[in-house]
Amino acid sequence: KINLPHTDFKIGIVTALWNSEVTGVLKAGAFNTLIDAGIKQDNIAEWDVPGSYELIYGANKLATEGFDAVICLGVVIQGETRHFDFICDAVANGISNVTIKHNIPVAFGLLTTDTQEQAIERSGGKHGHKGEEAAWTVLKLLERG
Repeated sequence: KINLPHTDFKIGIVTALWNSEVTGVLKAGAFNTLIDAGIKQDNIAEWDVPGSYELIYGANKLATEGFDAVICLGVVIQGETRHFDFICDAVANGISNVTIKHNIPVAFGLLTTDTQEQAIERSGGKHGHKGEEAAWTVLKLLERG
């Protein structure tokens, strides 16, 4: 149970469009978790970006615009090249830098899987719902102040 000091927090959900069949489910789960916690729908901004790398820009932009927290959602699936490693490292570092720079919670809801099936299992399947978990993470941090 979340005990927020108030429900006027402005929270952004930045979602990568790449692998939208999974990221759309993650976004819906995050949004519903925020609503269930009492966050006003008008205080939730949803911003879709092309891919996971662009989550960094989206998070930084919303933080700059005065949002109290940002949830970043994306999926990177291992391929045959090292692209996977570069993107995952860049996004992890970029999101952590936004958190430090703006001193707000920025949730890392990036699935880094070997297969599409694993991504599906983490978006409401047998391995939980990482969109809901990312929303819960920022709510818990906002609860603490």
